[in-house]
Formats: sequence, C-alpha cells, structure tokens
Amino acid sequence: MNPDVDLTIPRPGRHELRDWLLTLDSRLFDFAAERDWPYAERVLPRLSRSANHGVLWFATAAAVAASRSPRARAAAVRGLASLGLASATINTVGKRSVRRPRPRLDQVPAVRQLKRQPITTSFPSGHAASAAAFCAGVAMESPTWGALVAPVAFSVVMSRVYTGVHFPSDVLAGAALGVGAAYAVRALVPPHGHAVHPSRPRVAAPPLPEGEGLILVANQAAGTAERANALRDVLPRARIVECPPEEMPAQLEKAATEARALGVCGGDGTVNTAAEVALRHGLPLAVLPGGTLNHFAVDLGVEDARALGRAVEGGEAVRVDVGRFVSRDRTGIFLNTLSLGVYPELVRERDLWSHRIGGWPAGLVAALRVLRADRHPLQAGLGGRARPMWLLFAGNGTYHRMGLVPGRRLDLADGRLDVRVVHGGRRPALRLLAAALAGPLTRSPAHAAVQVGTLRLSDVPPGTLLAYDGEVTDVQGEVRLEKLREALVAYRPAGGSTQHG
Repeated sequence: MNPDVDLTIPRPGRHELRDWLLTLDSRLFDFAAERDWPYAERVLPRLSRSANHGVLWFATAAAVAASRSPRARAAAVRGLASLGLASATINTVGKRSVRRPRPRLDQVPAVRQLKRQPITTSFPSGHAASAAAFCAGVAMESPTWGALVAPVAFSVVMSRVYTGVHFPSDVLAGAALGVGAAYAVRALVPPHGHAVHPSRPRVAAPPLPEGEGLILVANQAAGTAERANALRDVLPRARIVECPPEEMPAQLEKAATEARALGVCGGDGTVNTAAEVALRHGLPLAVLPGGTLNHFAVDLGVEDARALGRAVEGGEAVRVDVGRFVSRDRTGIFLNTLSLGVYPELVRERDLWSHRIGGWPAGLVAALRVLRADRHPLQAGLGGRARPMWLLFAGNGTYHRMGLVPGRRLDLADGRLDVRVVHGGRRPALRLLAAALAGPLTRSPAHAAVQVGTLRLSDVPPGTLLAYDGEVTDVQGEVRLEKLREALVAYRPAGGSTQHG
C-alpha cells in the first residue's frame, strides 16, 4: 500500500452540515406546499387558528373533565400542566435561542394561508409543543383519553406546515420539546397509576357477598350518582343512600346502627365524617372515591367501585392510623392532613368561590388573594417558645417526596405525624415556595420538617383557623395533635405486601 495515499474520508464541517439540513428542510417544506391534501383546506387552517393561545386545549380539557371520572379529571389537569410548562419554555428560551425567519409563502396556495400571519421567530413551533405536551400529559394519566386526543394533536402539528407558517424541523423540535415537558411534569408529580401501593397491617373484616350488610351513604353535592350506580352493579345487595351534604351526619349515624359495614362516597371532608362515625360504632369503613382529590382513597389503594367490591366481598381490609386534634372546645380527627396559618384561610377563600367558578379555578383565585393580602404570620408556642409561622402542616403518616411536593403516603399505619413548618418572614409567598422546593429537608432557613408521635402548640390566638381534611374550624389556647394507632379498619383489595405489627 502506498503510504502517500490518503484514504481518510473528509467529514463535513459544522456549517456544511447545518446548510445541508436547512436545504433539506426547505425542500421538504416545498414538497408539502406543492402536494394536494384532500379535504384539508376546510379543516387544517381552522384547527390551526383554534389552537392559538391554547384555546383548543383548554376546551378539550374541559370536555375530558366533564366525564366526571377521577382519572379523566387527572388527565385533563396533567395535560394542561404539561402544556403550561412547554409554553413557558418556548416563550422564554426556545424563541430567543434561534432567530429563524418564517418560510416564504410563494408556493403555499392562498386558500391555505392564515389570515393573520405570526410575527415571532419560526423555530421551534409553539403550537406543536403545546399539542404534543397536552396529548402526552393526558396519555400518561389515561391512555384511552390520550388515544382520543392524539389525532387532533397530530392534525394541529401538521397544520403548521400545511398553512406555511413553519418548516418541518420547527414542528419536530416543538413536538419533541412538548413531550419532554410532559415527562418533566411526570417526574415532578407521577401519575396515580405509577404510585407504589403501600404495605400496611392487614386484618380480616366481615366478608359481605354481593354487599349484603353494607350501607353506603353518598354525598349528592359531590356528583356521586354515577359512582353509586357503578357500585350497585358490583354489589347489588348493598343499600345505597344518596342525600345532600347537610343530611350526611344524620344518615351516617342511622346507617351505623343498622349495618355490618359503613360505606361512604364523597370528598375527603365527607370521608372524615364517616370515619368518625365508624370509629365510634366500631365498624369497618368502605370508601368509594367521590370527590375532586380523594387523597385517602388514593393512598388506601381503592380507585373505583370494582376494586372496593372485591375487597368487601372478600373481607379484605387493613388497619390505618387516625390523627386527632384537641383544643379547648374543639376535638376532631383527620385522615389526611391538618394545617394552621395561611392554608386554612386559602381553604375558606376557595369555598367562597368554588360554587361560582369551579374547584380548580377557585383554588387559584384563593391562592392569589391570600398570598397578596397584607397579613402577619401566626404566633404560637412550639417547642417551648413563641414562634412566628406562615404554615404548620401535619400529615397523618409520612408523606414521601414525589417531585417538588410531598405527594403520597406509603404506609397509613406508621404511627407518625409528618410535621412541616414554614417559619415567619416578610414575604410569605417566597418562603412557601422555598419550603415546597426543599421538600422533606430536616432544616432550612425557611422550613423545618420532623416526624413525631405527638405535637403540642400553646398560646394559639383566639379565632385561629385550623383546616383538617378540607374542613375549617377555629381553635385557641393549647392545641394538641396525636395519633390513634391502627384505630380504623378500612376495606382494601388484596394485592400489596403485608406488614404486621
């Protein structure tokens, strides 16, 4: 072999590769512009315009949530959260990183072109990012709804090339960014179906074939008719009583005197009332999810009527802890969380707006109003000395970090109160955000977190609001928090590992 012969193949330079990709992108755009797309002229331009500012996806989310299925509502929320992150990334980073001009419209038929041309840079496509993010977010929570949304999302993505406002690479990059945003949201808050079902102390409960001996009281205000009907199909001998919220306590008391097991369908506040009745009468509790969030049912592992039906017929149950607070003239229990400070004010403000604009918008309005108001932190004795606090959170069981916020309990009978305190300061919003980012860190300048069996607050000012499982009351003086270990028996289908003791 002649050593003077150079057999190496020259690699294209970075600029040559970029030019080649741009040329290919332009040729693909020209090819799409010259092709005849049957039936697209009437559909794609309108669909493209409907996706401006996310209007199409907000409407789609409303339609998905209107099915009243908890999984559908979660899918709608996750889709919008993914869309929001994708849009924020596009507008703050994407559009400013690559100043690419829009395609020339010479070869795009006038009938396809949008009446109002966008003025921002071409790369990447914000419409494609929003469509892909929303679709991917929905699919992560509900594959069925994701499959229904996918054709619409794909059509929006393609419409951006069809109308001549983007090159193919613009929409590919935007779609990839949108899917990445959905995965980022998933990392912060995993879908319910991906959570690990906890191990808990199992216990035998009365097996009730076809639900005979079960009386379930359903809160009509929570829109529980569909779930109650589903339970009738699964447990035809169960007695189901539907009533307005003001009649729930009386109906639960009556049911407890006649039933072998007490059932409830409603939100966390309704479940709290039923648990208190079940404790006093020594009855096992059957929880059918029926509210917006259903924290206790989700952490318990009961997702629908079919799962609850299996547990009731088989007598499958677990023991769970119950939290209790005792004040001068107030005593109550909590299955999920208890809090003092700004959160009870937020709950009360949310309740004022929820019947007008709905639960999720009301929560956002309440947060803005509470955090923007001129207020002072709560002053109370904790650990032997007075402390200013923006928030004191106590969870019935340890809430494990799942992203930026404590999201799930892996054990409902661990004997612990998960206590987190946001210290007082001049800016409550910044301190609350810092605490959320810190998660379960033991100490930080703004935040403290400990797990204890009991907690005592002293010198609580009169009229201080206390929120527990979505309900609000007022306390004063000394407030004691404690655990009732494995006090409540709750039906749960078998499938997780067991834990004794």
